[in-house]
Amino acid sequence: MIPWEMVVRMNLRRARQLFRRGKIYTGIGFAVLVFLGIAVYVLINGIAHLTPAFVFGNAKGGGLLPAIATTIAAILLTLLVAVPVGVGGAIYLVEYAKGDSLFVRAVRVTTETLTGIPSILFGLFGFLFFVIALGWSWSLLAGVLTLSIMVLPGILRTSEQAMRSAPDGLRESSYALGVGKLRTILQVIVPSALPGILSAVILSIGRIVGESAALILTAGTVLAFPKGLFQSSATLSVFMYSLASEGLDFGKAFATAIVLLVTVFAVNTAANALAKRIQR
Repeated sequence: MIPWEMVVRMNLRRARQLFRRGKIYTGIGFAVLVFLGIAVYVLINGIAHLTPAFVFGNAKGGGLLPAIATTIAAILLTLLVAVPVGVGGAIYLVEYAKGDSLFVRAVRVTTETLTGIPSILFGLFGFLFFVIALGWSWSLLAGVLTLSIMVLPGILRTSEQAMRSAPDGLRESSYALGVGKLRTILQVIVPSALPGILSAVILSIGRIVGESAALILTAGTVLAFPKGLFQSSATLSVFMYSLASEGLDFGKAFATAIVLLVTVFAVNTAANALAKRIQR
């Protein structure tokens, strides 16, 4: 091969690599700029109203502490319901069910369909079933179960993909040592798929914190501490929507948005730290 042809091919290869890197860095930079723009805009409009009395005040004074407590309770309870069901369903689909059976195909089609359904439809279902049919009225339990149905398809789908990506050599080595199937799944397959499962959990937390349409129809808009599962209480996103939509106080709405951003950042940081500790 003539040397100059090799040089041309190497230059073309480097140019393609640089072009691909440029697209990646451009996308990352655009996402960062959009986030910074939103964060700066929210800070400019809400920092003046972000006072300790507003953040740590009770419901009578219009403070955010009840909404913060409700948001944390909704996150924990929703994950407590959705994660075991989603991971358990993924274990069944990967390890026990037949890959080409009608049931498995129906579950996958249903999961993919539910992933793309708008949250307001989940809210209407939760309102008609939990609030009206079961007679629970607007309550934290109705909101939690509605959120669990919302995030369950994502957890199930991501967990299934993570478990399928586990090397077959892990299973074969475990079986060769005389380990049973259930113990192999729990102590070999699930730990190897843990990064993917934790990623699904973190994404679900973001959706839970930012959800408002479904919770307005199921959990209600009452600003109060969640003293029981059958009590109506509003999360941060619902309270922010109420302030903005009813025109009560846009300054406090922006201040609530700041607290919501900080809450999302704190929860995601804690979840990532816990994920790294579990992986170690």
